[in-house]
Amino acid sequence: MADLRMEMTEPIFRMQYRVIYGDTDAGGLVYNANYLRFMEMGRTEMMRSHGLPYSEMEKEGIILPVTECYLRYKASGRYDDLISIATSLAEVTRLTIRFHYRIYRIMEKGRELLLVKGFTKHACIDRQGKLTSFSEKILTQISTIRPL
Repeated sequence: MADLRMEMTEPIFRMQYRVIYGDTDAGGLVYNANYLRFMEMGRTEMMRSHGLPYSEMEKEGIILPVTECYLRYKASGRYDDLISIATSLAEVTRLTIRFHYRIYRIMEKGRELLLVKGFTKHACIDRQGKLTSFSEKILTQISTIRPL
């Protein structure tokens, strides 16, 4: 059974995004699966901000497919909302990496309304799709985000 703990641990990377019409359903609400895209934005930019863009891992033959995810919806996002995507690195093993997220609507006077919280877990695989270990180089770079 999945580990549903979703505590955010420092450092927490934050980025903002304006919800576009294409992110919404016929009712004008953010389509549920798009929160996974927002989470991808958060983790991609978090890794990039620490000098480890996914493109560098791919050059080393590492791919990180999502093997597990969980989202807990708390409120609805809407077209033109300014949202904040908070991302933290929760766990790293030689074979997996897990990120936790909180997505907020930014309200007046800087207040935030929690829309979604969740996590994604990723396996480290090679280009042939076989489970492989992170290289020491990548583990060292990851440790700059959060000590292993």
